[in-house]
Amino acid sequence: MVRVQTITLAVTYCGVHKMLETIINVETGEITTVEMPESLKNELLNEWQQKQLEHEANAALTAEKAAAKAALLERLGITEDEAKLLLS
Repeated sequence: MVRVQTITLAVTYCGVHKMLETIINVETGEITTVEMPESLKNELLNEWQQKQLEHEANAALTAEKAAAKAALLERLGITEDEAKLLLS
C-alpha cells in the first residue's frame, strides 16, 4: 500500500488565483504539484463556506448568551464574581 500525504495551497501570482495540490508519496519521497481539479476546488470552497456560516452562527449565539447574562446580572445588581460566590 502506498501512503500519500496531500497538501492544498491557494496561490495568487500575477493576479491569477490557483489552488495547487502537492502530493507526497511518503514511501518514495516523490513530490508532485498539480493544479486542483475544478470539482475539488468547488467542493473545498463549499465546505469552507459552510464552516464560515457555522462559525458566524456560533459567534452570534455566544454574543447573545453573554448579553443575556450581562442583562441578568445588571437586573440583579450583582457582579459576575458575586454571582459565582452565590452559586458555589
